[in-house]
Amino acid sequence: MPAVLPWRETGLLATPTIKGYSHSVDLKHKRIGVLMGGLSPEREVSLRSGRNVYEALVRLGYRAQSFVLDHPDQIIPALSQIDIAFLCLHGGIGEDGTLQALLEILEIPYIGSGVLACALAMNKLYAKRIFLSQQLPTAPWVEYAGEPWPDWQERITESLGFPCVVKPVREGSSIGVHIVHTAEELIPACQATQSNFGEFFVERFIPGKEITAGILRIDGEDRALPLIELRPRREFYDYIAKYTPGECEFIIPAELDAETTARVQQLALQAHKALECFGFSRVDLRVTPQNEPYLLEVNTLPGMTNTSDLPKAAAAMGISFDELVERMLLTAIEKQSVISPS
Repeated sequence: MPAVLPWRETGLLATPTIKGYSHSVDLKHKRIGVLMGGLSPEREVSLRSGRNVYEALVRLGYRAQSFVLDHPDQIIPALSQIDIAFLCLHGGIGEDGTLQALLEILEIPYIGSGVLACALAMNKLYAKRIFLSQQLPTAPWVEYAGEPWPDWQERITESLGFPCVVKPVREGSSIGVHIVHTAEELIPACQATQSNFGEFFVERFIPGKEITAGILRIDGEDRALPLIELRPRREFYDYIAKYTPGECEFIIPAELDAETTARVQQLALQAHKALECFGFSRVDLRVTPQNEPYLLEVNTLPGMTNTSDLPKAAAAMGISFDELVERMLLTAIEKQSVISPS
């Protein structure tokens, strides 16, 4: 990054637009590009998130423009028309640090976490290794190393047991995830995930409650929002349960005692910081019947659909969808003032 950032030269930093936001800025005269679509399996969710965000920015009086990116050739022409990028690209190059790196090369501010955090969070195995290095509890796992299937089945049976969970290394929205209940189910599930998504691993199934913790920058620091307990009407919180109205019951705040709630919120914030995330994220966990939390993953670009968790958690704290969008937008500037203070 240059010593003097372009938006400082233009006097972009101005009076606060959100009460209590110490690095707030006036961006009403800047071109805000809402990037959505993409090539990942989460494309349809991205489109829904992007439309909601675009409409909120328009209501707030910003010069917003939406860009549906269906091909890599569309990226540079789109970026040439904007001053700030509001990323709604879930999964793939939009969330794994690739697009973030391009934006930094082009010196275009963008919302949320930086290149490294996005890359680490998208790769579930790297994220889990960092959690362990920080003594943060995460579900035990075994990475597939190409051994013969009979040997793999024996290894999982001995090390993890059943039920267990087969997961792609780099997908989101529970895409490609299989809960395996018996040894006979293991190999077909692994082969299906490998065929569709490449690298995969198997994780011990953690019984208990499905909990998600939103993280949002408030008063100059990233904070944990009220916890959400997810009660899907399916076997687990899969893609359909996440994005189909009526397929999941959302309990806000989660039905946990005060001590467990505080511990889970602290753990979520620690995971967010361990990966060097910034501004906002969504941390997914399981909490056992004994109230022991286990980290599953961190999402650096959470969904912004009508059924998404981060907007629900913000609403439980009294933050409207439009205010949430504006707070997310402001992270594009505050991130630079924190990382490279003038």
